[in-house]
Amino acid sequence: MPRLSEVIAELDALWPPDRAEQWDAVGTVCGDPDARVGRVLFAVDPVREIADEAVSLGADLIVTHHPLYLRGTTTVAAGHFKGRVVHDLIKNDIALHVAHTNADTADPGVSDALAGALDLRVTGPLVPENGLGRVCELDRPETLAEFAARAAARLPATAQGIRVAGDPGMTVRRVAVSGGSGDSLFDAVRAAGVDAFLTSDLRHHPVSEATQRTPLGLVDAAHWATEWPWCEQAAAQLDAISDRHGWDLRVHVSKTVTDPWSSHHTSPGAPN
Repeated sequence: MPRLSEVIAELDALWPPDRAEQWDAVGTVCGDPDARVGRVLFAVDPVREIADEAVSLGADLIVTHHPLYLRGTTTVAAGHFKGRVVHDLIKNDIALHVAHTNADTADPGVSDALAGALDLRVTGPLVPENGLGRVCELDRPETLAEFAARAAARLPATAQGIRVAGDPGMTVRRVAVSGGSGDSLFDAVRAAGVDAFLTSDLRHHPVSEATQRTPLGLVDAAHWATEWPWCEQAAAQLDAISDRHGWDLRVHVSKTVTDPWSSHHTSPGAPN
């Protein structure tokens, strides 16, 4: 069994910490560098449900995409839900490691996993300067409605489902994808000359402006759903590393849905 420090060194090689955005909080949150690691759990969110799953699984390490303390803290007291996660992990000798924006811009990274889940052919980065997002091609043209149905069928189910802006009958051949929040990327999307853009957390005004300016099709999925495929990709990468070193790690991907939205209702009422 490898030491935690050995596993972390390999993870940092996959997703170098210096590629993270300056505002980000990546790296190891807790864990003894000399502790042995035999079982690893990948998940999107470092929330209580994932900590409980790791305890039940007997995991020695959790790797998440989202940070636990993105904006820092002055306490890890167990009276706060984040502090409780830290306490539970330490009590059970479970380390926590985060790969966030350094995994977004990696090659392969979060958007490659998203493209792979939709069976899209990646042709290059959406933002060449930092490697964020991906430009992709479909094997055959589809309508925007068909492309949205593809996303709904292949991404994990959430309460939000898939929202679409644009003409459902428009033809889609080239698309841009970006796991996580993507409405800051509209300039790059327009420059890429794609027919549609799949991402998450799209806000009213950027969507309204984007659809007024160009005939761009927009597909908005839940944030968690667009990033969960990265867990499977990352787990496969660590499996390959384990085989190469003869570590015999047992690597798992959490299927616990940690998307915060729990239900969806369509209002039949007229606007006020």
